[in-house]
Amino acid sequence: MANVNYLAVFVAALAVFILGWLWYSPLLFFKPWMRLRGLDPEAAMAGAKMPGGKLLVELVRCIVLAFAISLFLSHLGVYTWRGAIHFGLLYWVGFPVVILVGSVLWENMPWKVAAIHAGDWLVKLLVISLIVTLWR
Repeated sequence: MANVNYLAVFVAALAVFILGWLWYSPLLFFKPWMRLRGLDPEAAMAGAKMPGGKLLVELVRCIVLAFAISLFLSHLGVYTWRGAIHFGLLYWVGFPVVILVGSVLWENMPWKVAAIHAGDWLVKLLVISLIVTLWR
């Protein structure tokens, strides 16, 4: 049976939810991300308000991701920070990077947009893996 610490899952999900908000905020990548998508960051910020429904869905996505990673790590018997980092990196290359490269190749997503998303995914996967592994 899988050993899942539900509090660790929730804390990890909340942590990456906040980090994701920060990643796409004006403090980090909001302006280049908007420009690369052909949008004016200043105009977007002028009338910006946080869409509550989308934020709730994003939080649920983070919880599902943290729970799935916790299950994978438990089934694989990962119990060290090194194992968590190894898993996070491998999972990052095997899934988000592969999917984003496909978007660059076949959907004409600019590679710089894909790189911004890939960085966000790397942070998410490493943080979740570390929290749920070390907090058992």
